[in-house]
Formats: sequence, C-alpha cells, structure tokens
Amino acid sequence: MRTTFDAAQTVMNPDLYRLQPYPFQKLAALFSAVTPNPDYRAISLSIGEPRHATPQFIKDALINNLGGLANYPTTAGSAELRGAIADWLARRYGIPTPDFKTQVLPVNGSREALFAFAQTVIDRTQPNPAVICPNPFYQIYEGAALLGGATPYFLNNLPEEDFALNFAQLPEAVWQRTQLIYVCSPGNPTGRVMPLSEWKTLFEMSDRYGFVIASDECYSEIYFDEAPLGVLQAAQRLGRSDYRNLVVFSSLSKRSNVPGMRSGFVAGDAKLIEKFTLYRTYHGSAMNPAIQAASTAAWNDEAHVAENRRLYAEKFARVTAILKDVLPVTLPDAAFYLWIRTPIADTAFALTLYRDYNVTVLPGSYLARSSQGLNPGENFVRLALVASIEETTEAAQRIAKFMSKL
Repeated sequence: MRTTFDAAQTVMNPDLYRLQPYPFQKLAALFSAVTPNPDYRAISLSIGEPRHATPQFIKDALINNLGGLANYPTTAGSAELRGAIADWLARRYGIPTPDFKTQVLPVNGSREALFAFAQTVIDRTQPNPAVICPNPFYQIYEGAALLGGATPYFLNNLPEEDFALNFAQLPEAVWQRTQLIYVCSPGNPTGRVMPLSEWKTLFEMSDRYGFVIASDECYSEIYFDEAPLGVLQAAQRLGRSDYRNLVVFSSLSKRSNVPGMRSGFVAGDAKLIEKFTLYRTYHGSAMNPAIQAASTAAWNDEAHVAENRRLYAEKFARVTAILKDVLPVTLPDAAFYLWIRTPIADTAFALTLYRDYNVTVLPGSYLARSSQGLNPGENFVRLALVASIEETTEAAQRIAKFMSKL
C-alpha cells in the first residue's frame, strides 16, 4: 500500500505519491491485530539501531564543548573534524590521506547525506534518468531517486549468486540512462562485502556510461575477521587515485554507538564534494559544534571500536550456535545482521514468532521490491543483533523453540 494524500486539500510535490511506506510501518500493520504472548518479555531484533553503550569519552567531549552552541557552525564543518576523518580514512584503508579541504565533508549522519546527494547528481533535463539500487536495499535510496525525478531500477541480490551485484540483470537501455548507482558494502541486510573484482567491473561501467557511484559503508567497522574493502581503497588499488565519479558515505552511528548524534561524512571525488557542499549550503543544516568536537574524538580512537566488534562477535557466536540446527544461519562477512531463509512465508514467520514468543524480526520482503519477476527478500527474515548479549541469546532460544514446534 502506498502513502496517499488528499490532493483536493493539499498541493504537494507529486513525486511524494510514489513513495512506499517504510518497512517498520508495514511491520506495525502486520502486527496490528495480534497480541504477543504475555509470558515473554518483548525482544526486538527488527531495527538496526545500535544499543551498546556510548563510550564515556565521547560523552565527555560533547559536554566539554557545549560552549560551541553560541556560534553558528559552517556547512563545511571544522578543520579539526575534517582532518580527523581524512586521517582515519588513511589509517583504516591504507590510502594516501585525502585532502580534507576538498575531498571530505561532514554531514548529519549518512541517511541525510545519501538522500540529499541524489538531488545534487540527478540531471532532470535528461530524458527519464535512472538510478540503480541493490535489492534488498535501504529504502532511502529509492526515495532519493523518486524525489530526484529519476526512476529506480533494482539489481536482485540472490543467494545462488552469493548476493553479488549481477549487472547483467539490467538491459543496455537502462544503463545508458543511469546517472547514479547506490551500493552498500557491507550489505544491508546480507552482510556481504564487495570484492575487488566487482569494484573493477563497476568502475569500468561508470567510465562507459558516466554514472556516479555512491558507496554506503556505514557497517564497515563491524566485522569478524578481515576488515572490509572500501571503495576508496579499491579505487587506489585500481589506479583511480582521483576517485572520479565516486563518493563514500560513512557514519559514527554503528562504529561508535552514537546513533542519536547524527554524525557522518561523505568523501571522494573533489568535484562532487564541491557540488554537494553547495547543495548543503542551501539544504542541509550544519553540524552542531559540540557534536563536531565529540565526532573528532570518536574518529581519533580505535580502542572502543575494537571492543564494539568483540561484543558483536560474541553475540553472533552464541546465536548461530543456538540456531544452526534449526535454521540455515551463515555468519555474514560483516555488519550486525543475520539474513536467514525461512521455511514458511517471511511474513507468516515474523507474525507467528511475535504472537507466540514476543520476538520481533523483520520480513525480508519488506526490504525489497519485486524486480525481474521476483522479490528477493521473500522467505527471508532479518535479525539485527543489536541488543545485549543476554537478550539476543534469549531471543535465539525462543526462535529455536518456535522452530521445534513449527
């Protein structure tokens, strides 16, 4: 069901009519007539909101810099924050330090930036511009395309293809019209990391068709073994040191457990950063000075990130050990999601689990669109292992019990 408006009473951007309800609205509607079993306390694994404790040093930096609220911040952010981000990129990916003045822009979280960036890139004067998204996907990509006046097309991430981006799914005519492609690595919800070979193909296609690559890497610091390859790192390895036609989006929300701070960055092609900065001068609010100071402290520290990974690794180890005999669980490359195929329809699985055991998971079909004759999220559910070790373990035990009776 699409969002509807009373056109007789309100004049609105007609593209708003094209937006779909958010996955959590769909989930609320699914559960609306159901009362969960009162014998169990509620445990939610549906929303990817980090719930580990915010490190104290970040709180202290925020408090100690509240005096900055007396000044208007600049859209570009402080030199200290941009420099800290550039230095982190160099350390994390083993690349030359980006020019913080021209290649880095702090933003109020990656969500806002992922949406706004499309408005900078899409050229409405061209006939029927196209934006490519992975499928399943973060719904912001679709909304950004629609409100930018473009048509979204989807690349189904299928288990039989290791959830890869199969570029052959779309015809030449679509690629000819493509102006922007969103990719997410590590992926939401699959947790897959794009290999260098896939980046190479994507770069070659960008050169051929002229589209911009927007790489969403907000889960890059939650991994279990090898640190995920990033787009700037891949570009350097493939001789694209100017980062032409590509930008990366990242955030402190998952890395540092500060989703409420709304702090992230965009980095890459200096020409694109310049245009995006101009756009945000009119559209985006500048980051709170106290948050800039706290963000600088967060990007400069890695010890708390390693501890964050340790907590996730412990949860994944416990949960997969409990579920492995009843569901086809596979440890993702990275991120804090389990993407699990269900033995019954994903919506029925989620509804029954909620009703009988008071555990909330997200049906995979709510994260995807029907494309090329199928919805690649159907018969999958996404589990976000963001709660405490105790809660996630208890949730896994209830799911195992549910499966034993199913």
